[in-house]
Amino acid sequence: MTGQAPAVRDVFVVGGGINGCAIARDAAGRGLSVHLVEMGDLAQATSSASTKLFHGGLRYLEYFEFKLVRESLVEREVLLRAMPHISWPMRFVLPYHPDMRFDADTPTSKLLSRVMPWMKGRRPAWLIRLGLFMYDGLGGRKVLPATRSVDLTTDPAGKPLKPKFERAFEYSDCWVEDSRLVALTARDAEARGAAIETRTRLVSAERGPAHWTLTLEAADSGATRTARARVLVNAAGPWVEEVVRERVRLNTSERIRLVRGSHIVTRKLFDHDRCYFFQGTDGRIIFAIPYETDFTLIGTTDREHTEDPLAAHATEAEQDYLCRFASEYFETPVTREDIVWTYSGVRPLYDDGATSATAATRDFVLSMDAAAAPVLSVFGGKITTHRRLAEDALKKIVRHFPQAGAPWTAGVPLPGGDFPVDGRDALTDALRRDFPFLTDRHALRLVKAYGTEARQILDGAQAFEDLGRDFGATLTEREVAWLMDREYARTAEDAVWRRSKLGLRLDPAQVGALDAWMAERRARQMSAAE
Repeated sequence: MTGQAPAVRDVFVVGGGINGCAIARDAAGRGLSVHLVEMGDLAQATSSASTKLFHGGLRYLEYFEFKLVRESLVEREVLLRAMPHISWPMRFVLPYHPDMRFDADTPTSKLLSRVMPWMKGRRPAWLIRLGLFMYDGLGGRKVLPATRSVDLTTDPAGKPLKPKFERAFEYSDCWVEDSRLVALTARDAEARGAAIETRTRLVSAERGPAHWTLTLEAADSGATRTARARVLVNAAGPWVEEVVRERVRLNTSERIRLVRGSHIVTRKLFDHDRCYFFQGTDGRIIFAIPYETDFTLIGTTDREHTEDPLAAHATEAEQDYLCRFASEYFETPVTREDIVWTYSGVRPLYDDGATSATAATRDFVLSMDAAAAPVLSVFGGKITTHRRLAEDALKKIVRHFPQAGAPWTAGVPLPGGDFPVDGRDALTDALRRDFPFLTDRHALRLVKAYGTEARQILDGAQAFEDLGRDFGATLTEREVAWLMDREYARTAEDAVWRRSKLGLRLDPAQVGALDAWMAERRARQMSAAE
């Protein structure tokens, strides 16, 4: 490699999941020069495989994780206001039966066994109500409605459940389109000056007295080049240890615990718009959530994972487990024949020595090695606290940059999110009025994906045909071009499984045609740039 040495950036981020993109966005917004690389597509691993909830983690109260729950609940409404197009409130129904028994290994179970041994693993209704009262109050709830009791014998939420469930509690949490969150966060970081590169791998990192020299490799061509930065941020998720030990070559006492969470998507199992929170005798909980209008999402599992994180998949045993678990509650059993899609991701939890994957902390740890050129490694975390994690990371980073600005991200909308929390219906109605060729479903899908930016995608169109080639399921040439030019999509998989979930509605031939079109368009662009 010859020529002039690359400019020295302030911050270099490894990892294009939600934590890496959030740190890049926060740093760029404070006036720091930022470069982020991701070895695959944005949100290719953990950040596209969550249960897709902004939530406090009701079950973490069982482990007395009050600080984590409180911070998550506070963030829930901060985030909701910043991205009302890709996040919205949902109500969760928690069925209760007096004979239900629970895991005996949680701190709550152990305490109850001492003070109320006659309960023999049961949870009294007052205890669950107390937990929900705390859940309502810990985060200073302002937007979301409070918990209420539900009579399942008369409420529509009881109709798909077994008759023995006569009572439930209903509380609030929020849905989020996780992989779209990552893409929009990266876009906002770039708009504030950050360089965002996908399909670019960190090969090695050499530490100097004042900066890092980083060797990067392009996935498409294998070509290598160097970059330089004053601070290195390792937000590689499941690969954070590998980056520390093999790329940066540092010894560290911190370790991660890889825990696989698998989900199944089934045909639609119920007709209302609320979710279910199901509790199992093994200490696990699962959710059953209305998904993409015509489906139900059920998850998640907690299994130790020792293989390549990208090889994670929902095993037959996990699929059977989720079907059995849900069938303990639904009157009509859920079977493998009901499954239309599965997905699985690996959560890189901080290894706190917990005896089980379920008990391992979901909180994050930021490890800073400040000798010479600093390196910050991110261990653990959850999607709900990504903005707070980024703020905490910047507290450590800005010590080296006295010119950096103050915290700024709370309440600042992501691209397309500049409308009120309760304004989605009005936005959809206006889109239908101004572009009458849109069906109700098409208009709503665009608003839920792009918010106020949906108008830019449709700009000038008088008929559906004006949007270019129809790839199926209302996905058009105009929208795909937007995804490629604005949201870093390169392949059909990027477009129909991470920027959207239209893969549920497209057949293999349609996906193949889309992939070929995207490859041809990308080749034309590269040829024109030469």
